[in-house]
Amino acid sequence: MGKINLLDKHVAELIAAGEVVERPASVIKELVENSIDAGATSISVEIQNGGALLMRVTDNGSGIAREDVPTAFLRHATSKVLHAEDLESIGTLGFRGEALASVAAVARVDLLTRTEEELAGTHYVIEGGEEQALEDAGCARGTVITVRDIFFNTPARMKFLKKDTVEANAVAAVMDKIALSHPELAVRFVRDGKETLRAPGDGQLKSAVFAVFGREFTAGLIPVEYELQGVRVTGFVSKPSHARPNRSMQQFFINGRTIRSRTAQVALEQAFKGSLMVGKFPACVLHMEIPAQAVDVNVHPGKLEVRFINERPVFDAVYYGVKTALSKGDSPNKITLPGTAEPPAVKSQTSPLPFDVPDTKPQQIAMPGVFGAAKPAALALNDSAVDDPVEIAVPTTPAYHKTGSPESARPLTERWPDTRPALPVQPNISDPEQPGAALQSAAEPEEWEVPPSGRTTPVSSVPVSSPTQSEESNPFAEHPSVGQMEAPLPDVPVDFRYIGHAFGTYILLERDGADGEELVLIDRHAAHERLLYERLKEQSGTAFSQMLLAPVPVLLEKNEYAAVLASLELCETAGFEIDDFGGGTVLVRSAPLSLTGEDVPEAVMEIAGYLAQSRTDVTTEHLDWLYHNIACRAAMKAHDDRSPEELIALVRQLDENPQLRYCPHGRPISIVLTRKELERQFGRV
Repeated sequence: MGKINLLDKHVAELIAAGEVVERPASVIKELVENSIDAGATSISVEIQNGGALLMRVTDNGSGIAREDVPTAFLRHATSKVLHAEDLESIGTLGFRGEALASVAAVARVDLLTRTEEELAGTHYVIEGGEEQALEDAGCARGTVITVRDIFFNTPARMKFLKKDTVEANAVAAVMDKIALSHPELAVRFVRDGKETLRAPGDGQLKSAVFAVFGREFTAGLIPVEYELQGVRVTGFVSKPSHARPNRSMQQFFINGRTIRSRTAQVALEQAFKGSLMVGKFPACVLHMEIPAQAVDVNVHPGKLEVRFINERPVFDAVYYGVKTALSKGDSPNKITLPGTAEPPAVKSQTSPLPFDVPDTKPQQIAMPGVFGAAKPAALALNDSAVDDPVEIAVPTTPAYHKTGSPESARPLTERWPDTRPALPVQPNISDPEQPGAALQSAAEPEEWEVPPSGRTTPVSSVPVSSPTQSEESNPFAEHPSVGQMEAPLPDVPVDFRYIGHAFGTYILLERDGADGEELVLIDRHAAHERLLYERLKEQSGTAFSQMLLAPVPVLLEKNEYAAVLASLELCETAGFEIDDFGGGTVLVRSAPLSLTGEDVPEAVMEIAGYLAQSRTDVTTEHLDWLYHNIACRAAMKAHDDRSPEELIALVRQLDENPQLRYCPHGRPISIVLTRKELERQFGRV
């Protein structure tokens, strides 16, 4: 007996349906695309329980003639393709004739439709591929199709559906793309009785973007309009200042069809090259209009990918279109300062000043100009009120330590080396009766000392300001800086000498090693990142998080939004308290202590992107990645203004944890250069 059997019609339809109907979102996509092909200008979509219980699509399109209704639910029945040549220039969203048949094979479908020419409408019921009713009915022109109990006859498929919230978010993502791909279409989406999307359908893409993504996202966009070699590109790209940590907000459309295009993506990011930081990606909503015969849309089961006859015109049109838009629309960020009182007009220098200043001639500092010419440094306060620029008096000798100050009373060996200039002397404003005392003191001729060069200072001898000193000399003592907030370092002897830092990134130390004297270079970002990472692992839980003064809203792509909502406990374990705000937005109510306010949205977006892309559900792996992300964002960055005390404290922590040699990403924390190797490079040995 032969082993090859001809499948039963019902079994064959179930198998074929699996290629089209993957989840409720795929049903909505097929039905809405049919409505668009029918010429609808208004589409309403309603779902319940994520679409598993009910999906209803209502449109005002051309409708289906009564005699065509039963045929429409047969496989490979379509009004959009007749001959093989028609496949070479497809201008509709649907063309395979499989959608209605596939949906009807796995669900209970109820259809109500009427054309313009018909007086009565048609009511048609089909369940599991079997016709149940065909009768007259009263209805408006257009089509209402209701799908109930998806996968009722295939329990194996039903168990693979995710939670109602996740499935509903997938449907919402489809509706967002429909609204963006057809701004002329009035779109309404109702989810469990609540309207969550309404696009006006005024033909303006910006209105659709506003309806889908909101005000903040729309405000950071630059319009694009360009045409090259028969390819027209229109839409919007984000300003470089509004870049995102992933590509989830890149939306591409070709001839009104949502697609994934590697060509367009690369062209977009190449156009932004040099305008974005590493790890940042532009957002966009770009429409490309291409002759139908130049693109093949019949290459993907879900019609999400296309093939171009020639990719170069598409790349060039997107690249030059975005590049042109950036050159025109990306203006420098404007900073608005809080309102202040009008500054008083500066009187002429011949007028008496309210305080006594010695009549000394200031010294002009020669500074090289742009093309090498020396120019005097002067500060003009107000051109309309001052005839001549006001010049700044500068001492003629280097001002490192002033004779008679508390610093000069310290032994010379304990002073800061000349490789780092000392902090400027704070003005003495303790006596409010003499407002000019500080300026007079600065202008009086004094003796200045310069510490001897070529010295290095042990860690224990680095001066640390005492609280009494700070309160007496610093007018901002109530609001200390980051460095001043650190507790004074204990005077513990260590086996290294702090030299300084290079390029704003690397800490330089000198120490006695096993092979003699060594020069150690420490990447302060990598070191701080690893220390924070270890601390986060030790303090796993909400103990290291803080409640934010005001909840921070974060807009996410719908799939990322669903992933975050499905992982709220994981996020809470990582220190984030997140609530659902609806419409693809989450509210962050608390965040790890290590994160600054501006880093919270970026961290949540990166976490959401990772959760959405992950194929596994291993909580420890997710949590470890979250700690990496938080530590990287919270660690000190290159060129951050850090005091020597902070850097030395960082080195001390590393010295206490010699096993920490690499950052969480695997980069080395420090490198060592021996004196012998250095002298070999100079030919001394």
